[in-house]
Amino acid sequence: KAGYQNTPENKALRNAIVANDINKLAANADNSTAFDDHFSNKVNSKAITDQKSSGRCWMFTGMNVMRSKAIAKHNLPADFQFSQAYTFFWDQLEKSNLFLQAVLDHRAKSMDDKHVEWLFKNPIGDGGQFTGVADLVTKYGIVPKDVMPETYSSNSTSRMSNILSLKLREYGLELRKMANNKSTTEQQLQNRKTEMLQTIYRILVMTIGEPPTEFTWTQRDASGKAVSTETYTPQSFFKKYVDEDFSKYYMIMNDPTREYYKVYEIEYDRHVYDGKNWVYLNLPMEDIAPLAIASIKDSTMMYFSCDVGKFLDRDKGWLDVNNYDYASLFGTTFSMTKKERVATFASGSSHAMTLCAVDLDANGKPLKW
Repeated sequence: KAGYQNTPENKALRNAIVANDINKLAANADNSTAFDDHFSNKVNSKAITDQKSSGRCWMFTGMNVMRSKAIAKHNLPADFQFSQAYTFFWDQLEKSNLFLQAVLDHRAKSMDDKHVEWLFKNPIGDGGQFTGVADLVTKYGIVPKDVMPETYSSNSTSRMSNILSLKLREYGLELRKMANNKSTTEQQLQNRKTEMLQTIYRILVMTIGEPPTEFTWTQRDASGKAVSTETYTPQSFFKKYVDEDFSKYYMIMNDPTREYYKVYEIEYDRHVYDGKNWVYLNLPMEDIAPLAIASIKDSTMMYFSCDVGKFLDRDKGWLDVNNYDYASLFGTTFSMTKKERVATFASGSSHAMTLCAVDLDANGKPLKW
């Protein structure tokens, strides 16, 4: 209390801050002059996609990387999209199986064990990362959006996610109880798990729709003219319009809290039980930037994610740690490094996007992305 002086200056500031959006008052005018939308190198991007009120940025991003290639290769209309609802259906079913099988894998541990506690805190969600895209489309194929369009629950996932989480937690407890009964066989556990997944499948059909096993689709060119009409399975459609070997894709990260030039794996950070965990090579930013530039110069969008929201100017669509001068507004400093912010959970990767442009200076150094 003694440290706060109710000076005319402080009173004027307080009057302004209590009645206004902090970001409006902290907007850094000195930084706004640096903004422009010129980029020296750009991937030919088409119509944007909208994840609506869902956490499916990882899926939209990964599928947009594939989509841009498909549009360029097959001269498809700019608004062509792969079905996000189709891939999301299998994502939710696979994550349900991942949770139930993980419960069985840790059946001998107590409920307050950190593994078991984490599982029941996080039975399912709509978030994810690139290994989910790779594993899901490789296993289940892919379909065009007009074959399986979005629904209310795929666009707004929270209610469905709460219902699935409630049911999976109930099922998890049941499996633990069965497993602790010495007379229960492994086959009985697997049979019961399959019955549980039948219920999950039914909920998903009711909310997202039933995924097609075969469909007839007319390909149109960029002008809208019909080119061909064929019958596909999701796998044959994937083979024709994507045909990617995702084992050739590598995930890289800049995490200054961990040693560079080493590979890290995050346990249970996957979408499919028999799929791949999130595995990444940790590199300094000065090593990552040239890779991203090379990808853009090669006309290939790059899947990436970063910390979005804290310093985002939504009106301009411009993300910069210097967008807002909170220090001057409150008369203090905010001096943590990226390493310190990550270590204290002040910062973390929160949103996936496709990196499609870079602005290089005369020496080939990136000015903005």
